[in-house]
Amino acid sequence: MDKAGLSRNEVPDAFDVGARAYDRLVGANPGYHNGLRLSARRMGLPMRGQGLRLLDAGCGTGASTAALLEVAPEAEIIAVDAARGMLDAAQAKSWPSTVRFVHARIEELDKHGVTGPFDGIFAAYLLRNLADPDDQLRAFRTMLRPGGTLAVHEYSVRDSAAATRIWHAVCWGIIIPAGWLRTRNTTLYRHLWRSALAFDGAARFRQRLSDAGFDEVHSETMPGWEKDIVHTFVGKAPQ
Repeated sequence: MDKAGLSRNEVPDAFDVGARAYDRLVGANPGYHNGLRLSARRMGLPMRGQGLRLLDAGCGTGASTAALLEVAPEAEIIAVDAARGMLDAAQAKSWPSTVRFVHARIEELDKHGVTGPFDGIFAAYLLRNLADPDDQLRAFRTMLRPGGTLAVHEYSVRDSAAATRIWHAVCWGIIIPAGWLRTRNTTLYRHLWRSALAFDGAARFRQRLSDAGFDEVHSETMPGWEKDIVHTFVGKAPQ
């Protein structure tokens, strides 16, 4: 259980309760969507994604799915989330027939008929919420075609004292109060604050990717106030 009172198993239920408010909150932040699109572009997918099969792991209300779709509009995209409320919010939006949504825990994809190989996997704001990120990274590697790309879009502040101070200020000055105003409950948003502080620094997470068997591991941060707070981590499945 994290210090905000959520165990890893309780995270999907918390997102269920706050799905509509969460979607409106991130919708009011253009940088949230711009960052996801930047991470999707950093996957280096072929132009328009023709013939590709992509997995959006932890799609939430569909913001990461939309980012993938913008970069690879001709790809087949399977978007998965464990929170029913978040998935309902995603499915209520307009999507082409090439996008399919699946309600499943990311650790149990095979039980729901979601199997590889994939040409690319996009995991946004997912890994820090899993009980065993190392096991999931290894699973992602086995689901990729040789040379396929994993992109992890994630908060990571431990390597920067300045980024940590900014994260505290943004959470307690904006995110947590806004969450309270919309839902009269701050549990989910305090979990966001705590979980980002507890997650790996960027260097440590790059090492996790290498230890999980990925090649060509590298990361880039976001521009603006999210510098050294939100990162794109990229790795390739061995050829």
